Amino acid sequence: MKVGIRYFASIREAIGHGSEAIETSAATLGDLRDELIARGGAHASSLARGRAVRMALNQTLSDESATLADGAEVAFFPPVTGG
Repeated sequence: MKVGIRYFASIREAIGHGSEAIETSAATLGDLRDELIARGGAHASSLARGRAVRMALNQTLSDESATLADGAEVAFFPPVTGG
C-alpha cells in the first residue's frame, strides 16, 4: 500500500525533507516506524526506539497499534511543550 509521511520539527531537520510517499507492507504505525528505522542513517537516529516520538494517523494522535490503510497520512514529530 502507499502512504504519505510527514516529518515535523527536529525530525524534519534531521531527515532533510518534510514529506514523502512510500510503498509499505506495514500493518501498523509501529511497523512503519520500524521499517523507517531499518533504512538507517537519519531515519534510524531520529525515529529510534527509546526516543520520544509522537505519531498521528490521518491527523489524529495515535499509538503504535493504529492500523494503516492505503492512502493514509502519517506524521512523526517530537513531543511539544508550550507555555
